[in-house]
Amino acid sequence: METNPTVAINISDDLYGLSGTKSDPRDLPEPDVYIVTCDALRIPAHSSILASVSPVLENIIDRPRKHRSSERVIQITGVPYDAVLAFVRFLYSSRCTEEHMEKYGIHLLALSHVYLVPQLKHRCIKELGQRLTIENVVDVLQLAKMCDAADLYLKCLKLVANHFKAVENTEGWKFLQDHDPWLELDILQFIDETASRKKKTSKLREEQKLYLQLSEAMECLEHICKEGCTSVGPYDMEPDHKRGPCSKFSTCQGLQLLIQHFATCKRRVNGGCLRCKRMWQLLRLHSSMCDEPDSCRVPLCRQFKLKMQQEKKKDDARWKLLVRKVVSAKTISSLSLPKRKREEELGETRCSHGIRSFKL
Repeated sequence: METNPTVAINISDDLYGLSGTKSDPRDLPEPDVYIVTCDALRIPAHSSILASVSPVLENIIDRPRKHRSSERVIQITGVPYDAVLAFVRFLYSSRCTEEHMEKYGIHLLALSHVYLVPQLKHRCIKELGQRLTIENVVDVLQLAKMCDAADLYLKCLKLVANHFKAVENTEGWKFLQDHDPWLELDILQFIDETASRKKKTSKLREEQKLYLQLSEAMECLEHICKEGCTSVGPYDMEPDHKRGPCSKFSTCQGLQLLIQHFATCKRRVNGGCLRCKRMWQLLRLHSSMCDEPDSCRVPLCRQFKLKMQQEKKKDDARWKLLVRKVVSAKTISSLSLPKRKREEELGETRCSHGIRSFKL
């Protein structure tokens, strides 16, 4: 009767990867269990060490044997012998070489999940995440899902979503289409949701940018009407042309040009000038935000406030929403600044960036 061949490595050859550690492999007792791999090769091991590291191996070892005299055997098949050997070495030494991780990382992740070795599982997840490529991402993704490796699974999904055209041509993706259509559907849904989320985020960012520009324009308008800037100032104060530009001059300059045009435009009364309409909208927005219309020096602030109270137009709700958005954008922008910079901003009444076309 033929017998299974035994691994041609003895304990003194550092089968368990203990060289360089405080443990001497020659101090270990005689092996009392054998791990049999898919090649019918046998790795001698110690039940006490295996049981202390893996609760699954402990349960296997504690199973009653048919004959007391029979040797203890643990079957680990489905992965290469060298991967099993690297797994056993980790159980003994808690170490895994870069070479073994490079060659057998996928197999070690599967083994660490099946036999509940969390330290090795975390190492494999980290290493596989750093070694993701277009060619292996689908294989790693499938394994990550089976092994409940959520972080690695998400990282794979993101790589597939960002490089789908290239991934679509790999053998892994073709195999996935033929054998796991549900996972293919999950991936396609993730890609669709990611694209929708990017569009929504981009839209919100653009809206936030617009609201912040409007908030800055409101500050500039108050600054010009209270203190004056380079070419435009309060009606009872001569513009100081020697005054240097304010610290955030680009918006102030654009608003001064708009005010100068508004004051001299002949088409303003008939409502045929788009620039004048924009100025009316800015004045109305200021009035909607102003808390002190009686003492405010911005032109038409009190008149707009009274007119809105009297007419109560249907679009009043839209203006209230706009006001909230503009105030909120300024608050968020202020909170994102460092504390010192935020205190400087609160002490200033001037604003930044250029005026763009506002669609109110």
